[in-house]
Amino acid sequence: MKKPQTEHWHRNSDTGRNLREVILGGQDGLVNVLGIILAVATAAQDVKIVIIAGLAATFAESISMAAVAYTSTKAERDFYKSEEAREKWEMKHWPDRERKEIYDIYKAKGFKGNILNQIVNKITSNKRLWLKVMMEEELRLFEDEYRNPGRSAVIVGVAAIIGSLVPLIPFLFFGIEGAIIGSVVLSLIVLFVSGMIKGHLTTGKLLRSATEMALIGMGAALIGYGIGAVLGVAI
Repeated sequence: MKKPQTEHWHRNSDTGRNLREVILGGQDGLVNVLGIILAVATAAQDVKIVIIAGLAATFAESISMAAVAYTSTKAERDFYKSEEAREKWEMKHWPDRERKEIYDIYKAKGFKGNILNQIVNKITSNKRLWLKVMMEEELRLFEDEYRNPGRSAVIVGVAAIIGSLVPLIPFLFFGIEGAIIGSVVLSLIVLFVSGMIKGHLTTGKLLRSATEMALIGMGAALIGYGIGAVLGVAI
């Protein structure tokens, strides 16, 4: 019989948050730059121009993604703080109502009788614990997710730079035609492998996750390329 995994094997919230931010930055950088350089390569037929355009897009995209990650996480943190302040006010001014909410939360989980009353008494006897339960159980807000906007910005920004450089690599070694094919193939491989890693860390369905990420990423890149190519012809 297969030995069940213990708590040691559970991944904490940092793993999920880091994974989300790495995928957000890496996939966005790769997809955007791939679409741009395919359009530029097709129109210009000059490797140097493609590399310059790709590097410009890389740093613009990475800075933009880092800024968005910072401002969005900070906004979420500010929202958390405002909701926390409201809960504190309600606990102070409407303690009976807030106590009843704790009662209802754990009653809905299946507790009743003396056990339910003991749980409510235990939680409401500690204001810090009481507030934490109200934030997480009632509002579904978790402080750890919004704690460090700067950290989120760094992870997303670095991931975006790495992802953006992937489709540029073949242009350092091949001519236009070979580089275009190499860029698409390398990007597809990276997306596929990234999807497998995501699947390993989440659902366990490696092939499904890998295929999904590869199809979505390449589809988005090709749409970007198509729009760029049409605009280039129109101009």
